[in-house]
Amino acid sequence: MKFLITIFQDEDGVYVAECPAIPGCVSQGETEAEAEKNIQEAIKECLEVRAEKGMPLTVPTRQIEIEVEWQQSPY
Repeated sequence: MKFLITIFQDEDGVYVAECPAIPGCVSQGETEAEAEKNIQEAIKECLEVRAEKGMPLTVPTRQIEIEVEWQQSPY
């Protein structure tokens, strides 16, 4: 199965990875690569738990477009 993930660096410098299609499926790592490796394991574990509980494996995700207006700082 293929999943979209997000990875961002938090205020403490830790990389946080999430899988939007699986509610609550989050992991982290000291590097982006480590966070990606860890979220792969978290996805497998989350899918197993959801299957055991008879829950849908994933929830629908959508991509939407919104118009955002802001001024970019010249700095």
